[in-house]
Amino acid sequence: MLKTQQITLEKTIVQSEGNIASDMDGEKVMLSVQKGKYYNLGELGGEIWDLLKEPITIHELVTTLQSQYDVAQTECEEQVTDFINQLLEQGLVRIEDRINS
Repeated sequence: MLKTQQITLEKTIVQSEGNIASDMDGEKVMLSVQKGKYYNLGELGGEIWDLLKEPITIHELVTTLQSQYDVAQTECEEQVTDFINQLLEQGLVRIEDRINS
């Protein structure tokens, strides 16, 4: 059985280096230089991608998106977590250990 890392709302996520993203007709597309693959992140995925330029917790992502969209918190948490998991699997983002001060 494949063991995947469990993502929690407290995890801090940030973009991995080596990705080139640009807007195309309102959607974000990205090239992973390391993998030589293109990804279409879509409109909402593009917004999440932009928010990941600086380290941010999944909880902060959800709060930001909820302030912009009419979406239930549990649904938003599930969709954001699923999207982050896909980005993690592709190596496009990484979990950053944040030291709480």
